[in-house]
Amino acid sequence: MSKQTSSTESEQPRDLDYAQARLAYSIIQSLLDHTRVISDLIALMAQVLDEETTKALTMTPNWTAYLESRRVLEKTRTEIEKFAEVMKELGEDQNPQT
Repeated sequence: MSKQTSSTESEQPRDLDYAQARLAYSIIQSLLDHTRVISDLIALMAQVLDEETTKALTMTPNWTAYLESRRVLEKTRTEIEKFAEVMKELGEDQNPQT
């Protein structure tokens, strides 16, 4: 029964300190922005490489790790969107419209 309670508890929103939640959101946003910039840079660099060098690069474990990381980040997008929604609700609770 404790497993069932634990999963139910983890699905319910928890009380968050607004300042800490904003900090977490800011950190996540910065990391996402950095990831986007790095991806753009990698794409630009790939455009200037010749075909043989590009093929050699894409056969490395580093490239495989990069692609896997991108897939994981894409899957995480849903969780990030949920977190953003919680942040929006917290902001509305902190600044109620009358």
